[in-house]
Amino acid sequence: MITEIAIGRKTGKSVIGAYSSINKKFAPLGWLAAAVPAIIFPYYCVIGGWVMKYITVYVTGSSADAAADKGAYFGQFIGKTAQPMLFFAIFLILTAVIVMLGVEKGIEKVSKIMMPVLVLISLFVAIYSLTIPGALDGFIYYIKPNFENFGIETVVAAMGQLFYSMSLAMGIMITYGSYMRKEDNLEGSVRQIEIFDTAIAFLSGMMIVPAVYAFAGGDPTQINAGPGLMFETLPQVFASMKGGTIIGLVFFILVFLAALTSSISLMETIVSVIMEKFNMKRIPACIAVIAFAFLLGTVSVLGFSEWKNIQPFGKSDILTFFDFLSNNIMMPIVALATCILIGYVVKTKYVEDEVQLNSEFKSQKMYRVMIKYIAPVCMVIIFLSSVFGFAG
Repeated sequence: MITEIAIGRKTGKSVIGAYSSINKKFAPLGWLAAAVPAIIFPYYCVIGGWVMKYITVYVTGSSADAAADKGAYFGQFIGKTAQPMLFFAIFLILTAVIVMLGVEKGIEKVSKIMMPVLVLISLFVAIYSLTIPGALDGFIYYIKPNFENFGIETVVAAMGQLFYSMSLAMGIMITYGSYMRKEDNLEGSVRQIEIFDTAIAFLSGMMIVPAVYAFAGGDPTQINAGPGLMFETLPQVFASMKGGTIIGLVFFILVFLAALTSSISLMETIVSVIMEKFNMKRIPACIAVIAFAFLLGTVSVLGFSEWKNIQPFGKSDILTFFDFLSNNIMMPIVALATCILIGYVVKTKYVEDEVQLNSEFKSQKMYRVMIKYIAPVCMVIIFLSSVFGFAG
């Protein structure tokens, strides 16, 4: 993260221009990094549309339907075409409107409102979930280490999750770094991101794990991952709670706010590239991204309905394939190549000088070791485990 933000602030360019200005031979790396959000953003808006659908479910009092038949409701919803397309389009347009307003008037203003609200809602739902009978046992299960189930699979999965959670290796941090003022403390800003990201992740676990654990009668196997947890299991958990309809609504509003902030970051990265490479103004660039995202997002929507029999490279659906391609293949490659570029080609001094513009680089020695030796090895492990599955 320090590397990417430093690259962005030092070059003042989008992800493609940034890598090209560092070293012409690494220009293709900029295009690869830019391709990551271009793949993620469309299907991310599809998922954002699912969240919006569930907000309407709780607003209209249809939460009992969503909780019935062990997730059949969700399967029926995504198995259609018109409804998922509608919610996908609404989420996409909402994201685009904010990005069209620009960094200060749009992204910054919205984030200043949404982020505190997100934290407060997270705290409320997390605390409330602990009041459910049996939830305290679930909380202990959540925080108590279980070394019997700990292995390389756990470490690799955690490292892979960090990419997505902290928006790394997809050009986002380079883009935001290019907007960062020279007088800002770069290392301090990164530390704040790390702390808040970890805190929100911990709160997210507190919201979900104890409640699901209590609902499942202490059976940890019910704490499954992915869409099944959010759109199938959790509605059942909320239905079993006192005041569950309100809590369910609050929860999905929270998820919506979190998804919207992420989609804004993804779209802004793509828009910044188009504005720089094609000398376009913000609104035309946003319109171009809307058109592209709508077309590629439609492919993901149809992957659950008309095209549900299409399973690219053995993945269960088209959206899962896009997710695997971006997260498990492209992002580790971008990160590894960035480590090589900074650690061995232009040397770590390139980043260190930028960090030290206005403050001491406290973790400078650790940074050198990490970027040259430890991080590249981790990237290779993540990539190989994803492609060949040797880590589970």
